Amino acid sequence: MADLPKLDPIFHQPVRTRLTVLLSCEPRSFTQLKSKLSITDGNLDAHLRKLSAAGYLHSQMVFEGRPHTFYELSASGAKAFKLYLEAMGTLIDQASREAS
Repeated sequence: MADLPKLDPIFHQPVRTRLTVLLSCEPRSFTQLKSKLSITDGNLDAHLRKLSAAGYLHSQMVFEGRPHTFYELSASGAKAFKLYLEAMGTLIDQASREAS
């Protein structure tokens, strides 16, 4: 069996994986993310802080009637998530070969 790839622990958590998928498509507001993920404000805030602390996230305050914070992946976050997805693909391929 080949060496197993290492997975970035920042992304390897179900809510953060789903959150990052959403952010990899387009910038989204806190409210949009909360609605799509069906999680509490506190839970979303904790996951956003974790991504931000890793340098994987940018945020911007936008004033559209009232203030909204929009989030998007940083260049390093997008690159790290791409590597994470590639590592997951490798794991899935190896598991499929072993199961056959």
